[in-house]
Amino acid sequence: MNNKQRKNLIRIIIAAALMIIFAFVEVTGAAKFFLYMIPYSVVGYDILLKAAKGIKNLRALDENFLMAVATLGAIALAIYSGSGDYTEAVAVMLFYQIGEWFQSYAIGRSRKNISALMDIRPDYANVENLGKLEQVDPDEVEVGTIIFVQPGEKIPIDGVVIEGNSTLNTSALTGESLPRNVTVGDEIISGCINLNGLLKIRTTKNFEESTASKILDLVENASSLKSRSENFITKFARIYTPIVVGGAVALAVIPSLVTGDFSTWIYRALIFLVISCPCALVISIPLTFFAGLGGASREGILIKGSNFLETLSKVKTVVMDKTGTLTKGIFEVDAVHPVELDTTQLLHLAAHVERYSTHPIAASLRKAYPNEADNCKVEDVEELAGLGIRAQVNGEIIHVGNEKLMEKIGAAWKPCTRVGTIVHVAINGKYAGHVIVADMLKPHSKKAIEKLFAAGVNRVVMLTGDIKKVAEKISADLGITDFRSGLLPAQKVEHLEKILAEKNSSAVAFVGDGINDAPVLARADIGIAMGALGADAAIEAADVVLMDDDPLKISKAIELAKKTISIVKENIYFAIGVKFLCLVLGAAGLANMWAAIFADVGVMVLAVLNAMRALSADF
Repeated sequence: MNNKQRKNLIRIIIAAALMIIFAFVEVTGAAKFFLYMIPYSVVGYDILLKAAKGIKNLRALDENFLMAVATLGAIALAIYSGSGDYTEAVAVMLFYQIGEWFQSYAIGRSRKNISALMDIRPDYANVENLGKLEQVDPDEVEVGTIIFVQPGEKIPIDGVVIEGNSTLNTSALTGESLPRNVTVGDEIISGCINLNGLLKIRTTKNFEESTASKILDLVENASSLKSRSENFITKFARIYTPIVVGGAVALAVIPSLVTGDFSTWIYRALIFLVISCPCALVISIPLTFFAGLGGASREGILIKGSNFLETLSKVKTVVMDKTGTLTKGIFEVDAVHPVELDTTQLLHLAAHVERYSTHPIAASLRKAYPNEADNCKVEDVEELAGLGIRAQVNGEIIHVGNEKLMEKIGAAWKPCTRVGTIVHVAINGKYAGHVIVADMLKPHSKKAIEKLFAAGVNRVVMLTGDIKKVAEKISADLGITDFRSGLLPAQKVEHLEKILAEKNSSAVAFVGDGINDAPVLARADIGIAMGALGADAAIEAADVVLMDDDPLKISKAIELAKKTISIVKENIYFAIGVKFLCLVLGAAGLANMWAAIFADVGVMVLAVLNAMRALSADF
């Protein structure tokens, strides 16, 4: 609770306490009037000032004007009729302020989720100067500068670790509590917190191009892109308010002239004004979207605006890239099939021969057998273009490569039915076995597809540039029946166009890694970037950015969007329904000022509390 909310709450409590005390004080006439004007002024002075400013600026027809007219009119009627009942006027203002406080508190809760992201903004960068660390503005740090990040400090700029190792807290970016270990050679992004160990980093971007800056800009601008529902409510309020004010005037004047009973009809007109105030709609609808954006950001799902949140709720078809989205996008050893040696020995030889190669497959072999600190003697390493590598390991000639290499040296290689890249190994010309290297599925990919169908998605399509054999295996493993393989980026756009042409009123989402899929991300009804941590293309092209590469977040984003839109509809139907009923009852004289208070403030409070549900990602 901030200071403003605290002060308003104190005002509300004081006014309510004074009303209770005055209810037991026997006083009449002017003394009673002045007594009740104390709580009225305490709780309503700011509303009266805002109403006066609105009239001065020719923008009078807002909720402040309606509250001011209704309460001052009720006071005037109490004086005119001689009843001395000022309770209703004070109560209207009091309950209106209670509703405003709930609204402020709800927005504060939503902002708290989003402002947590603002903590990723670095205040300084440590640069060495004359043997001492000096704190400088991150904007002043050029690309290629060596910066130091101490334990407990934020990573100020994207870069590469050149010295040290540590554990990073990435929760502000990804929504995940699991820390990430980094060491020399690892890319590192701004916004993470260094938990332990001094890191020496060479910057690879300017501050304004770093991940933290781009994310902050995305979040700060998210609320400016309004949904159709929000635009409708804004237009509705502009037309609705003048109509109900005119209706209230007509209700006060016309029956009064006919019956001569001015006090009754003016009182009904005041009730009509209080009931008609569109606070519940004007406040709760934008608040619901704001809460939805805040709840999503807490889960590491950044949605660029309310309009994209609304589109996301209509998604029935999800088109997905394979590499980097459903798979890890890096080669790993999937299986080892030795002939005479055991698995470890075969990996040992293959990794040693590939020790100096920069090829991704070589890296996967070294990763599978990381123990290079043995006493093996590797000599005469020779790369054979298009075939593989030859080397001498402990005096034995080892060949590692493809089928053509095995045929060239006369090794009787054996085919393998597993899908992936087959790396054959021969010792002194004799076949020793093979290693299967493949792009592995992410741990949650299969569950992610199941969750998509559970979330109401009717169709999942996989588009990939990989060969058909690989695409068939991945699709079968995940339960995807619709896929296209061997596609170039431009062909992905063509296939997406066909899918878009087949849709009805629903939306089509494309999920990609955001680097080579930018054209498709931009063309889809809603583009979702996977694995966008540090990927500039993803942040620029996508409408929704998932700050980690967990495909389970796709269904969570859709479900959160549906929940938000459902709350919006509930608030619209509830607010309009109750107000219409109370307007009719008020005009007919069947509803008093207390009913009016419920129709206005009560409905607003209930709608605001309902909107708060969008903060939670629980379904």
